[in-house]
Amino acid sequence: MFGIDLENLIKTVGYVGMFAIIFIETGLLAGFFLPGDTLLLTAGIIAATGKLELALVIVVCALGSICGDQMGYFIGKTFGTRIFSRPQSRLFDPQNVVKAKAFFDKYGMLTIIVARFIPVIRAFAPTMAGVSGVPYQKFLGLSIVGGILWGASVTSLGYFLGQVIGAATLEKYLLGIIAVGILAGVIPSALHMLRSSKSHS
Repeated sequence: MFGIDLENLIKTVGYVGMFAIIFIETGLLAGFFLPGDTLLLTAGIIAATGKLELALVIVVCALGSICGDQMGYFIGKTFGTRIFSRPQSRLFDPQNVVKAKAFFDKYGMLTIIVARFIPVIRAFAPTMAGVSGVPYQKFLGLSIVGGILWGASVTSLGYFLGQVIGAATLEKYLLGIIAVGILAGVIPSALHMLRSSKSHS
């Protein structure tokens, strides 16, 4: 019906698969390429057709992101020193630890919550929190708030769009909606990386 792979992916893997994808994207550094926002948005749109339960989708996605955060945090806390003591690279620059700690000190709770809505950054923020020594109890509370906000808002947006557009015309607009969602998340990250590269040049 939707004509894109994400629909088939969601229908194939189901709720458990969605949980796993979100968990990997937010909990493992190697999962930054996975379709977090687009997965939530598409799942919400599919829920608008009655093929998924919206409430269950929200719970599954929120839990996946919260649990993934904990994994990322403990990876950073346990292995962060080894990772960031290696020769410098664009991904594992030791200076990123110093910058991350300064960022957490400056913005506090906004760091974990806002990072949830930014692709790529979302995958690295929990690990950087662990490396930077953010207290776990504080991190856990912010992770829960951010996970619920992200899971509920993006999925509900997809559901709302599905209700407004309607199943009959959904296929025509879905790719455009997802493209806008990707650009809205990627552009801030790209600008940030561009500024960082210029400052190091």
